[in-house]
Amino acid sequence: MKIATWNVNSIRVRLEAVLDWMAKSQPDVLCLQEIKVTDELFPVDSFMALDYQVVVSGQKTYNGVAIISKGEMTEVEAEFPDYGAEGQKRFIAATIGGIRVVNVYVPNGSAPDSPKFAYKLEFIRQLHRYLKRHHEAKALLVLTGDFNVAPEPRDVYDADEMQGEIGFHPEERAALAELMGWGFEDIFRRHHEESGLYSWWDYRAGAFRRDMGLRIDHIWATMPLANLSLESGMDKEQRSLHKPSDHIPVWATFDAGRITQSEKT
Repeated sequence: MKIATWNVNSIRVRLEAVLDWMAKSQPDVLCLQEIKVTDELFPVDSFMALDYQVVVSGQKTYNGVAIISKGEMTEVEAEFPDYGAEGQKRFIAATIGGIRVVNVYVPNGSAPDSPKFAYKLEFIRQLHRYLKRHHEAKALLVLTGDFNVAPEPRDVYDADEMQGEIGFHPEERAALAELMGWGFEDIFRRHHEESGLYSWWDYRAGAFRRDMGLRIDHIWATMPLANLSLESGMDKEQRSLHKPSDHIPVWATFDAGRITQSEKT
């Protein structure tokens, strides 16, 4: 089973690129963030034409998340349980092929001295509380999406320059580490230890050309599922397209046969 995540920064602007990538990459599950469209305007028919199902939690102009799946989706949650997110659509979850897939778009945080930064930290902490209340780390569960945090120095282009900045601030990294401690493994890092691998580049200052990136898009899995992972990667060429998203797809594959067996045991 191939699970992917991609902050597309407007599905209507990036629809052709997403459909082309899906036709080539054939993900079983694609989690999208920043779709920037209400549910009724999401291009469901375009994905159904490729034999995918779609669930959406969208809003106009900002935010919005969706899960696109070849398999049936059950137990869909289109709102963040137990959390008043003030109408911001940043959470969606569904069960697919025995795996609970939780797709999130963590707030950017704006600046460390901004109220938006406190909101970002609380979102991460509330996500931790949600998992403790509603799930078990021994289950097959994926947490994926745009986390807007680079966990380690090797995940940023210059750790000294980024220290204390949004995306690499000690407080948000600590909150993310606590969330991971619930029972997750970073699947990309299970397969790639090297530095210099990024999923986001700013549109400004020639950041992509200069490779001034951050690894802020993640696929985390509980240990029973992480042990079934086969490979993981990022498709950097998508950032070179005409009018690209500032993020690229991140993906991981899992042994579907062993997933099925795990469900039975």
